[in-house]
Amino acid sequence: MSNAQTGPGAATGGRTHPTPTLRSKRKSLLASTIGNVLEWYEWSAYAVFAPFIATAMFNTSDRVSALLSTLAVFAVGFLMRPLGGIVFGRVADSRGRKFVLVTTMLMTAGGSLVIGFMPTYASVGAWASLILLLARMAQGFAHGGESATANTYVAEIAPNERRGLWGSIVFVAIFGGSAVAYSVGGVVTSVLSDSEVAQWGWRIPFVLGAFLALAALYLRRSMDESEVFSDQKSVDEPPPLPRKQVVRSILLVITMTSGITAAHYTWTSYVSTYAIAQKGMDAGVAYWCSVAAQCIALITLPLWGRLSDRIGRRPLMITFAVLMVGLQIPLTQMIASAGWTLLVASSLALAIVAIPGALLSATMSENFPTRVRTQAIGFSYSVSVAVFGGTAPYLNQLFIELGAARLSSLYIMLLCSFTGIACYLMRETKGIHLKDA
Repeated sequence: MSNAQTGPGAATGGRTHPTPTLRSKRKSLLASTIGNVLEWYEWSAYAVFAPFIATAMFNTSDRVSALLSTLAVFAVGFLMRPLGGIVFGRVADSRGRKFVLVTTMLMTAGGSLVIGFMPTYASVGAWASLILLLARMAQGFAHGGESATANTYVAEIAPNERRGLWGSIVFVAIFGGSAVAYSVGGVVTSVLSDSEVAQWGWRIPFVLGAFLALAALYLRRSMDESEVFSDQKSVDEPPPLPRKQVVRSILLVITMTSGITAAHYTWTSYVSTYAIAQKGMDAGVAYWCSVAAQCIALITLPLWGRLSDRIGRRPLMITFAVLMVGLQIPLTQMIASAGWTLLVASSLALAIVAIPGALLSATMSENFPTRVRTQAIGFSYSVSVAVFGGTAPYLNQLFIELGAARLSSLYIMLLCSFTGIACYLMRETKGIHLKDA
C-alpha cells in the first residue's frame, strides 16, 4: 500500500497500518477511474468498429455471417469474464485490490495491442479469426477481474454516507470509456474514407488505447490500498462466514444485473450497429449521436448516486425496471435513418440505464462480506454480464435476421422485470459500514 499522504496509524488485531486521508482517497479514486475509463474504452472500441472488423477478420463472401461472427467473438469475450472475476477476485481478496487493478490494466492493453497489429483474413485466412478470438478472450478474462475489483475498491474507499455518489464514478468510467471509443470512431470515420477505415483505420483505436494505458498504469501504482481490506486482513480470527447469506446475495445480484446489463449493452454496444446496418444511417452520424447520448447519461450518474444516498438503493432500482419495461419497444421503434432519432432514443434509454448503473458498486459491495466481496462480485456480476450482456448484441442481430425483431425488445423487458423482482427482495443497505456487511 502507498504510504504517501496517509494519516496516523490505525491498529487492528494488534497490527498497525497507515490510514489513508480523504485527500489520498480522492487521488486513489481518480487513478482508479482513469484506468477504468481506458479499460472500457479498449473494450468498447471492438463494438464500435464491429462492421469493419467483420470485413477484415472473417470471410466476407457472406456479410451477415461475418457480422454475426464478429458479434459472437464479442460474446465469447464476455464468457471469459466470470472466470476472470473468480480468479482475480480471489487474488484481490487475498493480495489486495491495488495489485489486481494494475495487473488487469496490463492484460487489457496487451490485448488491444495484439488486435491493433494482427494480420487480416485476406493474408492469413482463418488464423486471423483465431488470433482475434484469443485476444478478446484474454481481454474478457482481465475485464472480469477489473470490473469486480473496481466496484469493490471504490465502494470500500468511499465515505459510508456518500458511497452511492462515489460508486457512481465506476459507471461514469463505463459510459466515459464507451463515449471516448465512439468519439474516436466518429473522428476516424469522418477523416478517413470508407475504404481507408476498412483497410487500416479501424486499427487506430486499439493501438491508441494500448499506449494510453501506460499513463493509467503510472497513476495506479500510487493508489492507496483499501482500508477496509487492510483492516480485515489484520484480524487474527475473523468471524465465521455466513455462507447461506452469501449464496442468496449471489443469486439476487445475478438476477438484479440481468436486465441492467442487457439494456446497457443493447443501447451502447449494439444500437449504432443497428442504425447503420438496418436503418441505413451514416456511420459517422450514428457514432456521434451515440457519443452525445452517452455523455447525457453520464451527467446523470452522480445525481442518481447522490439520490440513492438519501432515499436508498431499492426504490431507484425498481424505478429503472418499471421505466425500461414500459419504454423499450417505443424507443427502439423511434430509430430511423435520421440521426436525431437515434440521439433522442439513446439519450432517454441510457438516462434510464444510468439509474441502476450509478448504484451497482455500492449495492453489490454492501451485500457481501469483505473476505469474499471481490470474488463474490466477480462471479455474480460477470456471470450475469456474460450471459445477458455479452450476448445482447448477437441476439439482437440474430432476431432481426430471423424476422423477429420485437423478440429482442421482449427479451430485455423480461430481464428488466427480473431485475425489479430481485431488488424488491434485497435488503436496503444505504449508509452501512462495509466492515459490518
